[in-house]
Amino acid sequence: MRCFRDEDLRADRQPEFTQIDMEMSFVNVDDVLKVSEGLMKALFETLKGGRLETPFMRMSYGDAMELYGTDKPDLRFELPMHNLTEIFQGTEFGVFKKALEKNGFIKSFVLRDKNLSRKDLDDAVDAAKEMGAGGLIWIRKENEALQSPIVKYLKDKEKANLERTLGLINGDVAFIMADTESRVNDTMGRFRLYLGEKYNLIQKDLFKFLWIIDFPLFEYSEEEKRYVARHHPFTSPQGSIREFNGDYENMKARAYDLVLNGVEIGGGSIRICRMDEQMEMFKLLKITEKEANEKFGFLLEALEMGAPPHGGIAFGFDRIIMMLLGLESIRDVIPFPKTQKGTCPLTGAPGKISQKQLHELKIKTITE
Repeated sequence: MRCFRDEDLRADRQPEFTQIDMEMSFVNVDDVLKVSEGLMKALFETLKGGRLETPFMRMSYGDAMELYGTDKPDLRFELPMHNLTEIFQGTEFGVFKKALEKNGFIKSFVLRDKNLSRKDLDDAVDAAKEMGAGGLIWIRKENEALQSPIVKYLKDKEKANLERTLGLINGDVAFIMADTESRVNDTMGRFRLYLGEKYNLIQKDLFKFLWIIDFPLFEYSEEEKRYVARHHPFTSPQGSIREFNGDYENMKARAYDLVLNGVEIGGGSIRICRMDEQMEMFKLLKITEKEANEKFGFLLEALEMGAPPHGGIAFGFDRIIMMLLGLESIRDVIPFPKTQKGTCPLTGAPGKISQKQLHELKIKTITE
């Protein structure tokens, strides 16, 4: 189907695009993933000519965030994060101590066998700061000893545990960041891609498909000061929603995303299919019965009449084709792509609307 989405334009995003939308009855998560893998296999083998092995790897959302700092990791290269938080409990080193006092985290990447110069290390620190990091610490191992401006502030036990946990050998460099969990994950996740590109760690000819599963059902909105649905309020939970005990943080969704080389190419979920369970979900999201009926009355009525267990997934077809063909921009696979301002070079759309047309559509414009 053709879709329009009012979002900012990027190399892999256009306001008008083609979407493959699958809605299936009497299915579970495994059914949807299996059908989707069949589609990807057919596309890949037709366009690339090689074989694509299925089933694809699956990774929980929690593991993806812990190891890679993102829910769409690029697995064409190995560079997982290591959690050093426990090692530095009780530390006297100011940067780590301050982060831990605020329930923060300490995480590290280890770049192996690259023999980085001091300029390389300084460039890496500058790059991390440009990504939003408050700072980045490096520790390298040379001549069986740890070298870093911070080494003198660390206890012998901390240094020993650091070496053991990271498996450091001569030539390795550990990059370490301490901050809130969300900030560490976000910045280190992007810093990982920086290292992958700069030091040619990424195998460009690989296509690594990955399912991300076990997403949180809820997430806390600082703006609204309440928990909201991470995907949408129609996603069914793992387990019975009636057994919800108030632990919003650990409630998991029957949702899934398909990631290719660090880019999300599709996502979906198993839906809630009972009206009473949908109302329970609305209650957990602080949506009143009146508001639910005003916004979703048609859906609640349909569910009350009876709906089969169902689920589905949607794929960005243009994005998939762009990636499989090895192109840099989605514009190269879309006929009549839009400009950065969202206009069509061929037709000049969007154009001006006459007052007569506005009147016919009963639309009133107000200039502030």
